[in-house]
Amino acid sequence: MESAPKATLTQRVLRVLGQLRGPATSDAVFEATALIVGAAFLVVGFGIALPIFWGRELAISGTGSIGMFAAYGGAVTAALAFALGRLAVREPAPDPAVARDGFAVPGDRLRWYDLAAIAFAHAAIAYLGWLGIAELLERSFVDAPVFPLPGAILVAVAFALTGYVAFLSAVALTPMVLSLVLAVFLVIGAFAAMLASSDVHWWQDNLSALGMSSNSASVAFNATLVIAGIMVTTIARYATAGLPVDEPADRRGRTIVRGGLILMGIFLACVGIFPVDEFFALHNTVATGMAVAFAVVVVGLPWFVRGVPRVFVGFGWTYVLVIVLLGAFFAVGYYNLTAVELIAAVLIFSWIIVFLRTAGAMGSPATHTDGLAASSVEAA
Repeated sequence: MESAPKATLTQRVLRVLGQLRGPATSDAVFEATALIVGAAFLVVGFGIALPIFWGRELAISGTGSIGMFAAYGGAVTAALAFALGRLAVREPAPDPAVARDGFAVPGDRLRWYDLAAIAFAHAAIAYLGWLGIAELLERSFVDAPVFPLPGAILVAVAFALTGYVAFLSAVALTPMVLSLVLAVFLVIGAFAAMLASSDVHWWQDNLSALGMSSNSASVAFNATLVIAGIMVTTIARYATAGLPVDEPADRRGRTIVRGGLILMGIFLACVGIFPVDEFFALHNTVATGMAVAFAVVVVGLPWFVRGVPRVFVGFGWTYVLVIVLLGAFFAVGYYNLTAVELIAAVLIFSWIIVFLRTAGAMGSPATHTDGLAASSVEAA
């Protein structure tokens, strides 16, 4: 009679451990696991923050504040939760139609540097996001102190929310999700560099002035470009995996589009690796090369991917024309280079995001197998 409750308790423990390991494929299990991960970071955050905060009155933002504590801890939490999420989908599902991993392409998987860059992006978003929220609250509650217990609770909630979101982002990672992470990371990284710039008139030169070695924001700006470049190459490889390749011409076209996007990512990373004040010619070459690669992919898209919707083709051609028009405005002195670079960057990355949605709509489970299904039919 006493063994039954023990067996039930054991089954519950095993069920929780199974959820943590993520052996099932249902969204409900991942949601439950994300809640468990968030709860774990809630407990850890509270256990760490309370002893540190005890006996002190804390500021909302600034050095030694709860905002700074939440930012640093949130960055670590985001990276750890992302790693846990990727571990939860590390085993490929037997049925490609229900594969848990949106990046599980036959013969290719996310590399370690891909995962490191994406984890860093999540950590940077958490860090800068909590800093920004703390600064906003500080300006809303001027000179308001924070006592230890509520401060520890607030930090614990920040950790829990960060861990929950980062875990779900990792287990549901697809090219589309990654493109949104990329967009948020670029926006936050760029604004952080602008705010940290030691030259308040950097915009009078160009966007690359933020990356000059003489600028205090150079590390943040250049690191943002390098990490974003790695993410673009990752997106390029997997976003094009579902494009139709029924004929050799289609396969060649897909290869060209993929190569062009990868080249854009490499050039973007090189813009950050080679600051304009130290490598002027090389910096301008790779920056121009990125724009040229974008134009080639967009203009040639209807020939490279013959099934692409004409509306999307017109959408891309319009973007290229706008960028050319901006370049003409700069040449005649109507716009400065910063305005041209900012608008061009927004257009290019918004096109990439829409392209991912379009490519996903054109794909199917059969095309996601990268032609393996067709090869099986031929072999049969």
